[in-house]
Amino acid sequence: MSRFGIDVSFVDPEDPQNFRRAITPRTKALYAETSGNPKLDVIDFQAVADIAHEAGIPLIVDNTVTTPWLCRPLEYGADIVVHSATKFIGGHGTSIGGIIVDGGKFDWANGNFPQFTEPDPTYHGVVYTEAFGPAAFIGKARVHLLRDLGPCLSPFNAFLLLQGLETLPLRMERHSRNALAVAKFLEQHQQVAWVNYPGLPSHPSHKLAKKYYRGGFGALLTFGIKGGQGPARRFIDSLEIFSLLANIGDAKSLVIHPASTTHQQLTEGEQLETGVTEDLIRLSVGIETIDDLLEDLDQGLNKAI
Repeated sequence: MSRFGIDVSFVDPEDPQNFRRAITPRTKALYAETSGNPKLDVIDFQAVADIAHEAGIPLIVDNTVTTPWLCRPLEYGADIVVHSATKFIGGHGTSIGGIIVDGGKFDWANGNFPQFTEPDPTYHGVVYTEAFGPAAFIGKARVHLLRDLGPCLSPFNAFLLLQGLETLPLRMERHSRNALAVAKFLEQHQQVAWVNYPGLPSHPSHKLAKKYYRGGFGALLTFGIKGGQGPARRFIDSLEIFSLLANIGDAKSLVIHPASTTHQQLTEGEQLETGVTEDLIRLSVGIETIDDLLEDLDQGLNKAI
């Protein structure tokens, strides 16, 4: 981001006022996820949207983990929603792609965004707020940024993602049902120290998840295995159904140990700041038969001792 001249300030999303305190005259947007990684925390979208709009800036929400089937941030005040379509929308880990959804309600002519209200000399002097009206943001994204940066899908990847969309409701229902069953199972297992899943009453964001999600709580969960990294490695090596992959959102179940993989370049202190600990294991629960998944997890945990 810094190579594009963009600075980022991180905040604890549990308190919406932390967003307000981080806003400066240079702030151009607030950015959040519908489900944070790895804590799976849920923000109060309406409160954060109000804070953003008071400052004259948009709220951008990454809805990859819950998809529009479980959560629709635009209905709670978000202005722009983005997705990594590689995950649940595609559903099979076969394609790389992304989606931008412009809610069309933000006032880009409020004085904070001259790139939308001044003529663009690289595109025949177009003024985006005049030419596109409410669609100024997505219009500029298509005719300017897409042209200059080139993030264009291949036709075949687009085809695969469209194929995935056809089964999205069925998969998200099964993902959510299986993940809740897995979370309840792990919460009672003697080899498990703790479980993070927004569908559990014990999760700090459970009430917010019930408010903003519909039809389930998603496929992702994290848990702590007793003993730390050693047992975590033995557990993962012993699994027969869960695949060791860094991706999420496949129809098949996935597992990873973030401290030694996705977050291994961070210092121990930085890992702790992001919520990654040595005992943490992340699951992306698939759509397999739940009895098979529970049996696989049980035998893996027993072999990790």
